[in-house]
Amino acid sequence: MSETHTAILFFTGDRVYKLKKPVDLGFVDHTTVEARRTTCEREVALNRRFSPDVYLGLGELRAPGAQPPEPLVVMRRMPAGRRLSCLVREGAAVDDILRAVARQLAAWHAQAPRGPQVNAQGTRDALSSRWEDSFRQVRELAEDGGLPDEVPEVERLVRRYLAGRDPLFKARIEQGRVVDGHGDLLAEDIFCLDDGPRILDCLEFDDHLRHLDGLDDAAFLAMDLEQLGAPQAAATFLARYGEFSGDPAPPSLWHHYVAYRAFVRAKVSLIQAHQGASGAEAAFRRLVSTTLRHLRAAAIGLTLVGGLPGSGKSTLAGALADRLGVTLLSSDRLRKELAGIPAERSAAAGYREGIYTPEWTAKTYATLLDRASALLTAGESVVLDATWSDAAQRDAALRVAERAGADLVALHCHVPDEVAASRLDARTSGPSDADASVAAAMGAAEPPWPEAVAVDTGGSLGFAVAKAVDVVRPWGAAQAPVFRRPYMEPG
Repeated sequence: MSETHTAILFFTGDRVYKLKKPVDLGFVDHTTVEARRTTCEREVALNRRFSPDVYLGLGELRAPGAQPPEPLVVMRRMPAGRRLSCLVREGAAVDDILRAVARQLAAWHAQAPRGPQVNAQGTRDALSSRWEDSFRQVRELAEDGGLPDEVPEVERLVRRYLAGRDPLFKARIEQGRVVDGHGDLLAEDIFCLDDGPRILDCLEFDDHLRHLDGLDDAAFLAMDLEQLGAPQAAATFLARYGEFSGDPAPPSLWHHYVAYRAFVRAKVSLIQAHQGASGAEAAFRRLVSTTLRHLRAAAIGLTLVGGLPGSGKSTLAGALADRLGVTLLSSDRLRKELAGIPAERSAAAGYREGIYTPEWTAKTYATLLDRASALLTAGESVVLDATWSDAAQRDAALRVAERAGADLVALHCHVPDEVAASRLDARTSGPSDADASVAAAMGAAEPPWPEAVAVDTGGSLGFAVAKAVDVVRPWGAAQAPVFRRPYMEPG
């Protein structure tokens, strides 16, 4: 026998019989026989989409007397030792299994029901409502003061991410990414048989909770694998799902959905703790910490990397964007793009002349910030490489970040004058055309930038990048798995 927060399972021979508990947990009400029968019927029908040979049908448990028979789900018994969770705990090689599960899940998502009712659950506001319901339920369950200190930051980060990402969630719906999925994908419920995986126990009691973004569906298993101590397996599974589904989602959304799934599981653990389950309280706190790690990794950032010509700003900006896996936009390249000039062709001119007049510069920065805004609202963090010597342009960048719910960080690169002059003298043709005389004129007119963190780029690039990363991600750059799009993964 085994028990969950909503059911009791009995194992006999080659069969499993699953009874629903007569409980009302707020999000599920099984207090009547009719409700439990409906849920059992739904469980059989819905799970046959993933494992038709496991879900055999509906049975009944009868007792003497006039009371109605108790419905139960009848299943084919799976070999316990072939649970994916067992294999992960044993340290078995599971990459091929995860690939097969990802393929099966993506294949179902490709044919899964869609439509207005399904899409309604994929909106930003619908996800926000589910988060808020979980926040409320967790606070009610933790009335005795047992709420972890991380919860307020979890709430803040969730609200900030969702506030600026409405275009992202609308695009997901337009791309057909919201489906009638599994809804409760856990390693404990995946059995790895010789002829392929069997995925069991989808969410049957509330259609709205099963109508979700396909990436949200996959993120539940990624979260569970991480809790089993296999973060690399989690990243591998999401990469394979992205490969088979052709999903262009930004990594921030991957992290957000893993965080959401961790918090849902934290709520379940808290319910189990109230039911007296051993270890549930510790699991609750561990899952809240997981939620926070992924929300920090999902946070959208706009990083300004500025400085005079020869300060090393472009080198630092490129290396920082590579280290963080985010988008880099360069004012030098954009200026020439707007002028119809190849980036490597010289357009050298005197200070504030040619394509470097105040009008050209204003047009360049306005376009730079427009492109950054579109990326930020789509869930992409951005590094902007420009001099940022105009306070009005820096204020405009701050407004863009605020509208997009992004964290603004400013880095001001500097080196001794003789180092900058030496670099400029040695420079060959490229996106930047500034020479020593232009740099001197710009330096004379450059206003203070007190909000920026000074970065000395006169030493090793690695040291400068490390300092920049510490500023951009003060919580630590390696606290959550690195999720990258499929095309960035090794084949």
